[in-house]
Amino acid sequence: MTRNRQEASPVDAKALARLRSVLRPGDVLLVEGGMKVSTAIKYLTQSTWSHAALYVGETDQFSPDGEPLVLVEVEMDVGCVLSPLSKYGAFGTRICRPQGLDAAGCASVAAYALGRLGTQYDLKNIVDLLRWLVPVPLVPSRWRRRMIALGSGDPTRAICSTLIAQAFEAARYPVLPTVEYAQAMDAEDFEEILHIRHHSLYMPRDFDISPYFAVVKPTLESGFDYRALTWAEEPSPTPPQLAAAE
Repeated sequence: MTRNRQEASPVDAKALARLRSVLRPGDVLLVEGGMKVSTAIKYLTQSTWSHAALYVGETDQFSPDGEPLVLVEVEMDVGCVLSPLSKYGAFGTRICRPQGLDAAGCASVAAYALGRLGTQYDLKNIVDLLRWLVPVPLVPSRWRRRMIALGSGDPTRAICSTLIAQAFEAARYPVLPTVEYAQAMDAEDFEEILHIRHHSLYMPRDFDISPYFAVVKPTLESGFDYRALTWAEEPSPTPPQLAAAE
């Protein structure tokens, strides 16, 4: 949800290579941010994730270092931009993959996000989200949503999770919709009717908890074999009775 300052921890080249090998266009990359505002967002949302980026695949654009720009994200100071995958090599990440989204749907999601490059950061949306997340005394949560004007209302402004939610909305793919159960005529079964949740209410964690996105773990996808692990030889612990005698 914000630009993340690179921390001192080095990039794990092997982990980055595994991440790169399993990502597919349409995947949402959740990130643990390193800025103070990221810590605040994680605290308020009770989630590990403070930022989200959309993997769109090859764009034929490159960073000054020659690395492919494959992520669409929204940064606080520069707006919607393309970024290289190595930018988040020193952060904790999670891949959330939309299940059953076909090639046409993936192309629609990517096209929408790429079409928003240059969009500015919607600071008003952040303020509204904070007002929504922080409990207001004597006001039931079901009413607070109606009390706040969400976002700037300007289509040229967005935040990270808003932009990605809009991209999936353009492909008619659900993220975390409101579900209404309606009983069919002359039937005992109930039909699920999905209502699109306003995109300005989405946060990075919503892609993690969505029932329509699967968590993809690069280590497992790359062919994990526990028998190939190298374990350190730890010294045998001294039995308590011997330690006491010494």
